[in-house]
Amino acid sequence: MTFDKYCIVTTQQTARGLIAAANRILILTHVSPDGDALGSLLGLHWALKASGKETLPVSADGCPDTFRFLPGSSEIRNRVNDTYDLAIVLDCADLPRAGKPAESLAGPPDLNIDHHATNPGFGRLNFVYPEAASTAEIIFDLLPAFKLPLTQPAAECLLCGVVSDTLGFRTSNTTAKVLTTAQKLMAAGADLPRIYDHALNRRSFIAVQLWGQALNRAALDGGIAWTTIPLSIKQAVGYNGKGDADLINVLTTINEANVFLIFVEHENNEVKVSWRARPGWDVAKIAQSFGGGGHVSAAGANLKNITLAEAEEKVLAATRQMMNASREL
Repeated sequence: MTFDKYCIVTTQQTARGLIAAANRILILTHVSPDGDALGSLLGLHWALKASGKETLPVSADGCPDTFRFLPGSSEIRNRVNDTYDLAIVLDCADLPRAGKPAESLAGPPDLNIDHHATNPGFGRLNFVYPEAASTAEIIFDLLPAFKLPLTQPAAECLLCGVVSDTLGFRTSNTTAKVLTTAQKLMAAGADLPRIYDHALNRRSFIAVQLWGQALNRAALDGGIAWTTIPLSIKQAVGYNGKGDADLINVLTTINEANVFLIFVEHENNEVKVSWRARPGWDVAKIAQSFGGGGHVSAAGANLKNITLAEAEEKVLAATRQMMNASREL
């Protein structure tokens, strides 16, 4: 056994002891939760419940309608209003990504489970594996080490996380191991066709209207495709979400581009920026330079005290600089 492997096993054993000793466990995930955030949150929730633990699953923005098909989604809270004796943070590149509920923590969370390369290891115990395609995949791997059962509801939720973050097994980090994980989750009772349909194929009419308005504003230049979603568009179609309604995944189909961006304007001079990139381009470093983070091919940042036009100008300039530098290598 190598030293590194010894350290990993020891950390897993320590985490197992903490979970075994806990009675009520707080589980947090990130703001504007996606399928991996919610699938991981609820998957771990069901595994802990099956082992006799009381859980407090919390997402600052609750559960979007898209993922209300997941078992246990009605149990998700948007604030921490109970006491707990163990805190676990999931799928957050940094602690502020968990939003206001993270302010209830007296210190670092006990467990930090994530797959973002930019995660600094903000927990007392950190299970951060950037090579994983999703946080749900990591949780699946950790369940035996934590002595937690894989129940059918847990499998359903975890497979949603895997499917969502790989866009239906289409991203470049979809490995043979990812497919094996999916097969095992299906063997445990997860319904892949149902999950795929709900997580990837369904959109509200308002979201489609938002897409139409934003796509009319799309631009293409120098291998970058981008668009902006001003407050005026969201108000015009009645869209109340904080993100782009997954429009970024539509932009990535543009053949002439390698890097893709969406700028979403919020109130109080705040702009949410999302990057996506084809293999060979690293957008995580750009996101970090703006106080954000993420993966090499998928990252984001929240810019404050800035107008939409200013954010567009500054971020595009930095993105072009990165691409030009990469071409010169």
